Amino acid sequence: MPSHDRNRLTDPVSLHPRPPFPEQDQDHPGSTGAMDPRPDHGEDTYRGHGLLKDRRALVTGGDSGIGRAVCLAFAREGADVVLTHLPEEADEAEETVRLVREAGRTAVAVACDIRDEDACTALVDRTVDELGGIDLLVNNAAYQMSQPDGIEAITTEQFDRVMKTNLYGMFWLTKAALAHMPRGGSVINTASVQGYQPSPHLLDYAMTKSAIISFTHSLAQLLAGRGIRANAVAPGPVWTPLIPATMPDPTEFGGQSPLGRPAQPAEMAPAYVFLASDRASYITGEIVNATGGTPLP
Repeated sequence: MPSHDRNRLTDPVSLHPRPPFPEQDQDHPGSTGAMDPRPDHGEDTYRGHGLLKDRRALVTGGDSGIGRAVCLAFAREGADVVLTHLPEEADEAEETVRLVREAGRTAVAVACDIRDEDACTALVDRTVDELGGIDLLVNNAAYQMSQPDGIEAITTEQFDRVMKTNLYGMFWLTKAALAHMPRGGSVINTASVQGYQPSPHLLDYAMTKSAIISFTHSLAQLLAGRGIRANAVAPGPVWTPLIPATMPDPTEFGGQSPLGRPAQPAEMAPAYVFLASDRASYITGEIVNATGGTPLP
């Protein structure tokens, strides 16, 4: 990877690795350490500026990928973080915890299956107990599984898991968190380019991302009078463990974007920081599209 001098212009095309990538296949949910190239979460590059000083954040899916990058960036901006992970992702979550604590902030990793409403309610209560409240909610956890053979290959079990993880969990957590969120708080959802330009092999996943965009627009209007903002980030292809764990062949992943490569998680985190900060005080109901140049409606 070329060196990154922050005092010079950065070429976005050559900043990070480009496909083809080595052949690799992992079982879900995937491992960061087994990826080649290894994802960049901003460990060596993200510098905070106190934009989120003493904010209290709950980030779902914070063990790896975009979630880890967001937790790291939030911590370096001054926030304390509770992050969720699946039980089998405990080792990944501990690395995120290490990065947050290394930044001098509180980090609590919670094994939580957000497909269960009671688990979501308990998670919010745990966050309030650990941090003293919730200022920022990042609904980032998601599940996908590529099915190139079409709708017939999507089992009811898979469909239910995608819907429950991507939509029900977001709904339940938002509903529970709002009871504790003060004026000035912020909800940030992770949408996707799939919400606008669905890929046939991700039919069920794309459905949920369209719904997240609609949910964000509606929620922002509902919460405006309460002084709480709701926005979303819609990434294009991002190099995370979900890719080798859910895609049949990741060797050319991201090559279809105009920039010719996938994003690294570190490139998504600044959008979340901005939307969470007071610099976005007049921004609500918006979708920040970070797609590497793919045109969207």
